[in-house]
Amino acid sequence: MQFSRREEKELIKTLARVAPGTEFREGLEHIVSARTGALIVIGDTEEAETLCNGGFELTVEFSAQRLFELAKMDGAILLDADLSHIIRANVHLVPDPTLPTSETGMRHRTAERVARQTQALVISISQKRDLISIYYDGIKYALQDIRVLLAKANQALQTLEKYKLRLDEVLANLSALEFEDLVTLLDVVTVLQRSEMVGRVSREIERYISELGTEGRLIRMQLDELVGNTEEQASMIIKDYTTNLRKISGVKESLVDLTSEELLDLSEIGVVLGYKETVDFLEQPLHSRGYRLLSKIPRLPSSVIDKIVNKFRDLQSIMGASIEGLDAVEGVGEIRAKAIKHGLQRLKEYNILERYI
Repeated sequence: MQFSRREEKELIKTLARVAPGTEFREGLEHIVSARTGALIVIGDTEEAETLCNGGFELTVEFSAQRLFELAKMDGAILLDADLSHIIRANVHLVPDPTLPTSETGMRHRTAERVARQTQALVISISQKRDLISIYYDGIKYALQDIRVLLAKANQALQTLEKYKLRLDEVLANLSALEFEDLVTLLDVVTVLQRSEMVGRVSREIERYISELGTEGRLIRMQLDELVGNTEEQASMIIKDYTTNLRKISGVKESLVDLTSEELLDLSEIGVVLGYKETVDFLEQPLHSRGYRLLSKIPRLPSSVIDKIVNKFRDLQSIMGASIEGLDAVEGVGEIRAKAIKHGLQRLKEYNILERYI
């Protein structure tokens, strides 16, 4: 199931509200176990109430048991946005029948149309199939069994581990090439391709974690350990090599928006970075500005890094600068100048050694 980046973010927030460990999910599980079915509308109650017919007003404090008992009636249940109160129960919802829906069951058709017509989160629980479906802002998603989710999350973690290992290899190679001033566009786009592949798997795992709730704590720990600062590294590489420093956020968004097929085409990534596609344009030599490697120097603020790059323009010039030359940059000072000089030299020795071992 593919979602846009916006939809992915909205879905993760929505799944966290109905995840195991919350009282609301406890109520949903009671309903599923009893096979009563339910139609629940959360938030935007003012708009949703215009679609209500019949039922009765409650405005009582929410509890899992109350939700379960009220679901025994045929009508829909309305909750406030923060899930603190049950507003109405046993109501008949009458959304616009001309709104499109891909559902066939009456309860699910109503749920999708109400979600399209309002800004509410709508949950439909199937009476016969033990299925919880959520509808929100054009998103439709069926909650999965915890055991299935855990299996998928662990499989995704194994894939992520392999992708991250390969990313670390191409990153180390890029660092060595930067110090030797032998970088080509092909080296850069290869790293960005691997970085985005890691990002896509990690975002999929994020969704699993949101849906797992308290059951996903160990998955979260493993994900955080594996991913580390991958996203920050990718941002620095873009900053080092994009043709337009003013559009860094746009480049990042464009990479995320690439389809799976486009991501496999390294030329597409080169175009996203701003390079004009020609026959051998991936072989053109590039020169790092130095943002990524300077960021590895301890206690060197990004504002100072910007000033260093603005003065020296590229990594080779920064490495060739004297301590006095670095000291002359505003915000550096003699102590930082020595730390930068020695730090870059250590990084150079380490990365070149790693490359040839």
